[in-house]
Amino acid sequence: MKHLTPTGEFIYTFAYTEDEKELCHLEMRAFFGKDTDEKILKTARGIDPSRSPFIKERIEVLLEGAELADILEQTAEINMEAATFKVIFLKINGLASADKVDFGGKREIERQIGAAITGEADVHTPDITFGLIPFGGRWYFGKYQQSEPVWFRHQQKPREYSTALSSRVARAVANIAVPDPAGVKAIDPCCGIGTVLVEALSMGIDIVGRDINPLVVDGSRENIAHFGLTGEVDLGPIADINQQYDVAIIDMPYNLYTHVTPDEQLAILKYAQPITDKLLVVTIETIDHMIEEAGFTITDRCIAKKSLFLREILVCERVDKIPLSTAKLKQA
Repeated sequence: MKHLTPTGEFIYTFAYTEDEKELCHLEMRAFFGKDTDEKILKTARGIDPSRSPFIKERIEVLLEGAELADILEQTAEINMEAATFKVIFLKINGLASADKVDFGGKREIERQIGAAITGEADVHTPDITFGLIPFGGRWYFGKYQQSEPVWFRHQQKPREYSTALSSRVARAVANIAVPDPAGVKAIDPCCGIGTVLVEALSMGIDIVGRDINPLVVDGSRENIAHFGLTGEVDLGPIADINQQYDVAIIDMPYNLYTHVTPDEQLAILKYAQPITDKLLVVTIETIDHMIEEAGFTITDRCIAKKSLFLREILVCERVDKIPLSTAKLKQA
């Protein structure tokens, strides 16, 4: 195929329910530094779309133009040589009205682009799939990649725990905590049966687990091994940790289901303060005062809903590591 140089921009599309909106937007902000209600986002940040439970598709932009005619003119220069191809006009529900094209129009545009490209089209098993989308008054064309719902395969674990996060939420939590895994060391010191660990490890995040309950430690190890992953899970309290980590993820033990007292919850947060600069907390209770008392400040947050059950997800930084004047506090 004739070489096409990427522009350095990517377009992502998203799918989520109204209950998942806040969580998806928090993950967007972690990945891209911004969110949007349009369910489509253009950015210079390239990530594997299969990392997110909310990203549907990604286009790595190769060509752009003010009009469709500009794209047709440029695609006429493409010679696929021996490679087969397919062209997809992305279906986006959140597009601005000015960018919308009806079904028949999309099929006709796909046909026109396909006819402009020199090469053999294959709608079933193409070597390369191209995507096309109008957005923000311009047209974009590039390499298309569909997200694979990896988290879905992790829903059925050999060891289950009734209060554990869903695989979908756990994957978003891991992404919010570690949006860029390169060089980052993470820990889940209250890991339970390892729902967050499984998602993080499956994305190549360098994370270790720990719990004070030997039964759930065994369950976590079994779940990790079940999916062909390798990860360390130690038995012991958070108080015994003497290593440093870039981020800690704590799904706070719930008074609703355990005998953990508020004082014990506060102690967990205080023990986290010396071992990490960044902390992600999942809680069913409002614990802002505990976060502050433990020496952290909340920089972003959301509510994760499941029917009537609500969890707060809090992104925190150590107070002595972030200028308070620049901290961005988002009220849920």
